[in-house]
Amino acid sequence: MTAYPSLDTAAAVQPVDRRSRTERPKQRRRSGQRPSIALTVVMICFAVYALLPLVWMLINSTKTYEGLLGSFGLWFADDFALFQNIGEVLTRDDGIYVRWFLNTIVYVIAGAGGATVLSALGGYGMAKYTFPGKKVIFAVILGAIAIPGTALAVPTFLMFSSLSMTNTMASVIVPALASPFGFYLMWIFAREVPTEVIEAARMDGSSELRTFFTIALPMMAPGLVTVFLFDVVATWNNYFLPLIMLRSDELFPLSVGLQAWNLEAQGIQGGAVYHLVITASLLTVIPIVIAFLALQRFWQNGLSAGSVKG
Repeated sequence: MTAYPSLDTAAAVQPVDRRSRTERPKQRRRSGQRPSIALTVVMICFAVYALLPLVWMLINSTKTYEGLLGSFGLWFADDFALFQNIGEVLTRDDGIYVRWFLNTIVYVIAGAGGATVLSALGGYGMAKYTFPGKKVIFAVILGAIAIPGTALAVPTFLMFSSLSMTNTMASVIVPALASPFGFYLMWIFAREVPTEVIEAARMDGSSELRTFFTIALPMMAPGLVTVFLFDVVATWNNYFLPLIMLRSDELFPLSVGLQAWNLEAQGIQGGAVYHLVITASLLTVIPIVIAFLALQRFWQNGLSAGSVKG
């Protein structure tokens, strides 16, 4: 027969909480983590530091050249010339800005898009297949993450120069296809694709490519969007490599073209184009902001998932 403890023993082991139910949640709230004022102040400072250049650019893009030089930088001038400045930017030098914008779109679609696809294929292959030299290749790719892109710019230029491929779009697109960090991130997500699902697809007669595109790739979608956004930003802001690769201004991306206008304004015989450089910079930032806002849910999920998987 089981011996049960007496009432006195039970009361001694687990004292009865005689407080009312309304008092207990209040104590839980009081004992919870309090908001840190210092942390709030630090985050506000970071937000101001990040947003102040954008605010300055937005305000000064509404000014004429005279208003830009004769007014406070963080407030509007008497004349509102935003649309006039946009018109001048789009028509200056026979509309060269539009050409630069289209060039940048081509570089982003071909370079960032291709880098994302190759990263997904490489990460999936490294995670799900076994082949000779796998560990060595993986170590080399991870080591490439630590090498800055500027250190490879000159050797890349010499290689493309020997192939007579400089001053072409390919000289900017092909180097952008290599994304070691994108490969590593997609490897993390590919490891989480269940091997049982892949084996079931193979037993049903699915080819390897069909299994990848119809089964594995949808499971890797958050990481795919994250890698794509990182590659888009890197390609959109790419400056040094196009600078040494391209000679024709008709092939320039926005980063190199705007710097050319900026140097023109700083020259001895420079024109009054500072306000146009600021307005053009604002137009350059807008597509990146739209891309981040549109894909925010996906890339945040990808970053949080990639930080806990593996």
